[in-house]
Amino acid sequence: MIEGNFRDNGQLFFEIDLITSDGLDLPVDAMLDTGFTGFLAINKQDLEGLDWFYIGEESLRTAKGESRFDIYLGKVILNEQEYEINVYVGNEITEVLLGSEWLKILSLVVNYQAGILTLG
Repeated sequence: MIEGNFRDNGQLFFEIDLITSDGLDLPVDAMLDTGFTGFLAINKQDLEGLDWFYIGEESLRTAKGESRFDIYLGKVILNEQEYEINVYVGNEITEVLLGSEWLKILSLVVNYQAGILTLG
């Protein structure tokens, strides 16, 4: 189980590790976005150095309308476990995003008043 933190506007953040193709762990803060239905989304600029395998493109409906994203096969460590997942990559993503697909395999506990935020 990993502990997260609350940001100023109530956003939920967790530290995860992105794994480069060379096996290097890069810790990042990722925001949980339950409106995003995939596992992970990152900005195209953040992709540099990871050297992940390109899979193709996919269209998704976002708050700004229909958008096309590049899809890469990436590796992350979350809750002390390594996952190989499809990663959505776009130009207008401002935060590393954890999507609601994680909630199918990990439990989320959120209690703002008690300051409790866990995933796993």
